[in-house]
Amino acid sequence: MYEPIRTSSSRGSAHTTMAGKPSDFPHRSREEELDIQLAAHLAALLAVTDELRAAAPSADLDSAAARLAQQVTRLRGGRTPVRSTLAAGPAGPHLDTLHERAHALAGRALLVAASRADTASAILAAQRMDAHAAALVEKKELSTAG
Repeated sequence: MYEPIRTSSSRGSAHTTMAGKPSDFPHRSREEELDIQLAAHLAALLAVTDELRAAAPSADLDSAAARLAQQVTRLRGGRTPVRSTLAAGPAGPHLDTLHERAHALAGRALLVAASRADTASAILAAQRMDAHAAALVEKKELSTAG
């Protein structure tokens, strides 16, 4: 009923264009792409953690920031992440927003870490999710009690 396809697939190999010419840009493996994504999510989480540290310093946030920086450095092949130096700001509703953002970023990092079977990053991301969720619950309990 149908005539068989006589040409090669339009998708071709990973190293040729649709016109059949060899491509001139490098291709990354799935593992490399996941490393890049995970490093980006952890670097974003580190930036939010630094903002939280500036607004409400704590030993837990200091430790988390050091561990996040270590993981980002590992994933980026030894290149250290850029860190911001923020002045202390007022605490309040801004902290809730930062904790919510950090929780979401940690969730994304956990998802990518699980995809690439990176146990150390997955554990760190899960711990950060728990810490930010606990901070949000604690804040809500304090606001309803008072």
